[in-house]
Amino acid sequence: MRWTADDRFGRINRETIKKDAVAGVTVGVVAIPLALAFAIASGVPPIFGLYTAVFAGILVSLFGGSRFQIAGPTGAFIPVVSAIVLAHGYEALLVTTILAGIMLMLMSVFRLGQLIRFMPTSVTIGFTAGIAVVIFFDQIDEAFGIAYEKQPHFHQNVVSLIAQLETVNGYALATAAIGFLTLFILPRLPLRLPLLLTALIVPTLCSTYLFPGQVATIGSSYGNLPTGFPQFRLPTADWAMITSLIKPAFAIAFLGAIESLLSGTVADGMSGSRMKPDRELFGQGLANVVAPFFGGMPSTGAIARTATNIQAGALSPLSGVIHSLTVLAAVLFLSPLASYIPLAAMAPLLMRVAWNMSERHHVWRIFKTRSLEAVVLASTLALTVFYDLTIAVEIGIVLSVFVFTKQMAKETRVRQLTSRYDVRDGRIAVFAIEGPLFFAAVEAFEQVLKHDLHQKPQLTILNLHRCPVIDLTALEQLERLVKDLQKDGQTVMLSSLSTTVADRIRNTEVERLIGPAAIHETTQHAIEVAEGLLLKRA
Repeated sequence: MRWTADDRFGRINRETIKKDAVAGVTVGVVAIPLALAFAIASGVPPIFGLYTAVFAGILVSLFGGSRFQIAGPTGAFIPVVSAIVLAHGYEALLVTTILAGIMLMLMSVFRLGQLIRFMPTSVTIGFTAGIAVVIFFDQIDEAFGIAYEKQPHFHQNVVSLIAQLETVNGYALATAAIGFLTLFILPRLPLRLPLLLTALIVPTLCSTYLFPGQVATIGSSYGNLPTGFPQFRLPTADWAMITSLIKPAFAIAFLGAIESLLSGTVADGMSGSRMKPDRELFGQGLANVVAPFFGGMPSTGAIARTATNIQAGALSPLSGVIHSLTVLAAVLFLSPLASYIPLAAMAPLLMRVAWNMSERHHVWRIFKTRSLEAVVLASTLALTVFYDLTIAVEIGIVLSVFVFTKQMAKETRVRQLTSRYDVRDGRIAVFAIEGPLFFAAVEAFEQVLKHDLHQKPQLTILNLHRCPVIDLTALEQLERLVKDLQKDGQTVMLSSLSTTVADRIRNTEVERLIGPAAIHETTQHAIEVAEGLLLKRA
């Protein structure tokens, strides 16, 4: 059966509720350790990661455009969020998230959901791989138990980390190693245990009972997690703060749009459903507007959790709601236990997330092509890691446009076809213009201008059969070509125009110069008319 976003809940009965409940609890168990880990990696109190999963999960499930989307904090936001917190503080992050939510809702209003599909793959893979590099590196200090003051840029943190290598905590390293072993061994055992939660519990138990007090924990670093329902709070901001946060808000909105629509597309492929992209952007925007009033951080659709939801047998958005209620239950009843979790135990989870989102196979495949797309990817990746995500995407898009323009310009050429037709003693010359005529391809016209017409033809025919489009710059160049040929005593005709090109030329200076009667449906017909003109002149 093929679902659409209009009947997302389908028929609700006892059987569907049971399946959605199983799927919701399953993905909720997966979401709990990830929400904690993403919050800590972003530099915010871990409880806020759980709050985000609760509100984003419910709101996106109820108001989004995908049947199976699971929303919450994701790894993609870590570099952006940590930079905001480091530069402006957590209060500014709340304001930034609200601004990003408003931007997402505006994208929905203006129906920009489909435009995300035009994002170049090399840019998407580049910034995703760059984010993965940053996430992976940012966990090295936790895995090794090294404490140092985080800096805004990647290379600064590399220097700081190297300077502190002598302070490695062996107990933290052992805790991280146990976590890595759990992630590696558990899938190979005939046990059906939640991988991420188990990989968090096992090193926590080992560090608690084998070397208590030797490793920094959530409790020792952030205090005990509060229990009870999230409390409403109104973020404070002035106009100066808001204007300074527009750029990072756009970065969050852009990332949120990209990741949520990619996640929805993956869900469509797995389930046969059909997402409504603009409605999905509205749901994501609403989640990012509401969650900060309860301490929430940025959220978006999570591909891995959405896939888990589908694989667990979800049938409707009810599973997403139950996922959020599962996380809420953990907040209400299990928060005190989270205080025992070592920070070193979170590192393997986030490194695994970074490894999975690194797009390493796609990166390697594009690099092997040794094409200009590889340059775009490398530039986007490097700028994401070493400078700024927003700038990386902007430059990546500009480079992609340049690469595409250059490639399309190479497809445009001018060929002389005179020999293919039976024309009178060289007095008629026929040229075919093949490929798109646009600003980067005007050299094609120059080939005609510079061509040495030894027999001085009296009439030139331009065949545009294989010219799909023509832009304003090319029209101006065509106008100059016509004028130059007419000054040389030649008559110019056009033939075999596509509907698009014919409409573009109509009522322009080109048509005025040559006359509407000089535009013919076929080249052969143009030759016949040209021969008639030459006979009259004779």
